Amino acid sequence: MRPLRYSINVTLDGCCHHEAGLPPDEESMRYWTAEMERADALLFGRVTYKMMESAWRKPATGTWPDWMDEWQIPFAETIDRAKKYVVSSTLSGVDWNADLVRGDLEQAVQRLKQESGEGLWVGGVTLPLALADLGLIDEYEFLVQPVLAGHGPTLLAGLRERIQLELVDRHEFRSGAVAQRYRPTRVTA
Repeated sequence: MRPLRYSINVTLDGCCHHEAGLPPDEESMRYWTAEMERADALLFGRVTYKMMESAWRKPATGTWPDWMDEWQIPFAETIDRAKKYVVSSTLSGVDWNADLVRGDLEQAVQRLKQESGEGLWVGGVTLPLALADLGLIDEYEFLVQPVLAGHGPTLLAGLRERIQLELVDRHEFRSGAVAQRYRPTRVTA
């Protein structure tokens, strides 16, 4: 059974808007590239899929855009070629090496987790909240940015029940950001 990993950038005050933290730098992009490479497939909700596709899909010309720095290309290539699953009840279809996931979310994700492999990666805000509420996330990774945003969506806002986590890894960046990886502790009755 492959684990489902949730990874996201978050500010010190819990904001998880994609533009609230520090701009990506070479070190953080290398880190995120390695994280994407650990996954057999990416799981997105509609909004995250569209956002990632607009930023990281290789143009039809076959050439990456001029705005992209050389150190961003390995991340772009990794996410561009990755297998993707998109959870949406409103999209009629997807491409970009993606399959549409419909129906019962818990059953669909359980099926994906049952497949052999190294793991699934999920990002975003809304879908991970639903997956956390269902107890389907096996690992949480927060890249905590040394920023106080003071606004925006907050991490897992609306979670139905408290989830106790155990720290399993930590990595400090030169920027002051800290990646913290946690696993839920399993409470036995």
